[in-house]
Amino acid sequence: MKSLLINEFNGLEALSCQDTDPPGAGKNEVRIKVDACGLNFADLLMTRGTYQQMPDLPFAPGGEVCGVIDATGEGVDPGWRGTRVAAYCGSGGLAEYVTVNAAACAPAPFGLDDTEIAAIPVAYGSAELALVRRARLQPGEVLVVAGAGGGVGLTAVEIGALIGARVIALARGTEKAAAALEKGAEVVLETGDYDPETPALRDEIRRITDGHGADVIFDPVGGALGAALLRATAFEARYMPIGFASGDVPPLKANHLLVKNVDVIGFWWGAYFDKAPDAMAESLCRLFEWAADGKIKPYVSDILPFERAIDGLRLIKDRRATGKVVIKMS
Repeated sequence: MKSLLINEFNGLEALSCQDTDPPGAGKNEVRIKVDACGLNFADLLMTRGTYQQMPDLPFAPGGEVCGVIDATGEGVDPGWRGTRVAAYCGSGGLAEYVTVNAAACAPAPFGLDDTEIAAIPVAYGSAELALVRRARLQPGEVLVVAGAGGGVGLTAVEIGALIGARVIALARGTEKAAAALEKGAEVVLETGDYDPETPALRDEIRRITDGHGADVIFDPVGGALGAALLRATAFEARYMPIGFASGDVPPLKANHLLVKNVDVIGFWWGAYFDKAPDAMAESLCRLFEWAADGKIKPYVSDILPFERAIDGLRLIKDRRATGKVVIKMS
């Protein structure tokens, strides 16, 4: 089979298309013939060897797929063969076949194509579990989403609006701003208009909310922007570091947390696969029900063939993607 493999941690330059033997399905595993693979910022971190959970070299990036189960291992009902599923694999998705734990699969909903289904597990799963389970976002609360034009940020806008929150989105560029408004943002602020070292962003958020501030901050960007957003929090707000696309961890001042009784809530979606798989499965089932009912719809900005998978990763690296980038295997 063809695979996009990395043999050393040297970023995108270390990736190359290679022919390998298809994997076998082990105990409690299924093998999936991959039709589409969603790309994420985590895939870039993996190519550099800096992600929090790394597979052994060599490996293929790609943590979420849509495809058809063609083989089952010991302990898995053979009746799963031929089932079209969405699956979280962590890595290995940029290949013609991938094996995953059967518990990480969910039947794909009708009415969505392969690329839309492959765009759901990580981004929507992250937004739904973060906002509902961890942040306990309530209708009418103010949700501020940084990086709202990216894959996970745009889904947070959509999930927040579905819950009934007032969503303020931070995005860069007219295309990303338009996508955030389409997904339910009340207001979109152009990130480039605000120097995070000044109080201007805080003051604008407080103006929009009549002095209230943000109840929940969903921050996949980090760095100086994350620190600036923390200054825009309301009393008993929740700040959620989701990732650090800026390359820097935000400096969080404990005195700011103290005077406003602010919670900092860590969140990493991948941990639920091992620590709370039932919560992950329930979340994915809800998301697929919402997708089947038309309540959510993945925003896939770029669909590329397998031969251009590196170009897809480069779109994310250069922040030129709006929503999700998905690779079609054939």
